[in-house]
Amino acid sequence: MKKTRHLCVVFGDQLDHQSAAFDGFDAAVDAVWMAEVDYEAKHVWSHKQRIAIFLSAMRHFRDELRAKDYQVLYTELGSNQDTEKFSSCLTRDLQAAQPQKVIVVRPGEWRVLQGLKKVCREAGIELELREDSHFYTTPQDFAAHASGRKSLRMEFFYRELRKRFDILMDAGKPAGGDWNFDKENRGSFGKAGPESPNTGPRHRRDTITEAVLELVEQRFGDHPGSLESFAWAVTREAAQQDLNQFIETRLPTFGQFQDAMWTDEPWLYHSLLSTSLNLKLLNPREVVDAAEQAYRQGHAPIAAVEGFIRQILGWREYVRGIYWTRMPEYIDHNAMGAEEPLPDFYWTGQTELECLKQSIGQTLKHGYAHHIQRLMVTGLYALLLGVDPKRLHEWYLAVYVDAVEWVELPNTLGMSQYADGGLMASKPYIATGSYIHKMSNYCQHCPKNPKVRTGENACPFTTLYWDYLMRHEAVLRGNNRMALQVRNLDRLSESERSAIRERAGRIRGKS
Repeated sequence: MKKTRHLCVVFGDQLDHQSAAFDGFDAAVDAVWMAEVDYEAKHVWSHKQRIAIFLSAMRHFRDELRAKDYQVLYTELGSNQDTEKFSSCLTRDLQAAQPQKVIVVRPGEWRVLQGLKKVCREAGIELELREDSHFYTTPQDFAAHASGRKSLRMEFFYRELRKRFDILMDAGKPAGGDWNFDKENRGSFGKAGPESPNTGPRHRRDTITEAVLELVEQRFGDHPGSLESFAWAVTREAAQQDLNQFIETRLPTFGQFQDAMWTDEPWLYHSLLSTSLNLKLLNPREVVDAAEQAYRQGHAPIAAVEGFIRQILGWREYVRGIYWTRMPEYIDHNAMGAEEPLPDFYWTGQTELECLKQSIGQTLKHGYAHHIQRLMVTGLYALLLGVDPKRLHEWYLAVYVDAVEWVELPNTLGMSQYADGGLMASKPYIATGSYIHKMSNYCQHCPKNPKVRTGENACPFTTLYWDYLMRHEAVLRGNNRMALQVRNLDRLSESERSAIRERAGRIRGKS
């Protein structure tokens, strides 16, 4: 091994050729370090497709770097070396390479950053932490925005970024005359269903991906999910194809139907770009620019484009800011005192409730569910049931191919479970089964009635909604945005309250 000046550590969610880690990189004296390790697939019981997309994308990136004559120190699973944890792999390679300095871009997990600092400290080697230029903002930017604020609403941060980066702005004012077009983006499909079903990712597997799939099945065969449908983008070229296809074919209709659901239609009008963005195969600037150009050229309406850009420029930057300014304490938040275990059917999909069967079933099959299925089906059920939010967090981190902790954890604890007590969301996102009935056709195929709250025929979402209001009545009465919902409790007789509690207890006993 040649003498190494700088060892640039690249993790599996940092596959960006323009990464700040490579600023000043000299192929003659510097090297890149990457490693596949068992622990990253096991510290949560990861879906097979989640493991596979990381490993395949990493191996493709490694080969692209080597094609540029970069020296890459790469450890593969299945080699004769210790691959249990990245710390042991890195310690071994630091001893061999003896670099003057380790360089890394901020990782996607607090845990990983702390582990990296510990390894370098024990090895007596300087660690240079660089901010990730992939994002529009830094944690320091968000900390400045958050200073002095009791609550941290995404909307205000999003508007600041729209102005700062001149995105969807016309002469200093929001394009289309408004900052937010959510009211136009809540459509359902009606009885006919979606007109143009999306077939999902369809990238052909090359020899690298085939080898990874075989490895995952052999090494992690007892993990949840199936590899049969694996066709995700694992290279930048494939990710760019996905971006172009979405802008051309689905963006114009995305906004109207972004919250809608339909039986046996997992993909619908969604972009399916979150995996490529979170692996850093795509840069958010090129995605946002492509969407804005579609609006400027009259290809897509402002409501669709604004709704899409809001998810990237707004929500994605915002949750990362929450994560890095609130960790490590954030992961232990449990404001509503939820302690129930996660139901077993979250790992099997075996439930009579059609909405959960559909959402979990497609998750196990594809490693994917769109944001409303996560927030208002699997997340809502867990919230109403009273599931320990950390257990739900671990499930989301495990089963979705786009899950990296910086984005998944705040979405789960803050947005979905209200576990941070209102730091992110102004109220708990709770609803009866009627919401799911309105936004999907799931209830047509379900034995339970979303309009009924007690009895054997009652939809558990509806029963648990009323039970949730009763259990947290004292706290929720102090929330102005919950006033109408809580006042509805006043119409319930004591016998109705008792029947709801009894039914809710039986539902928990089955879960």
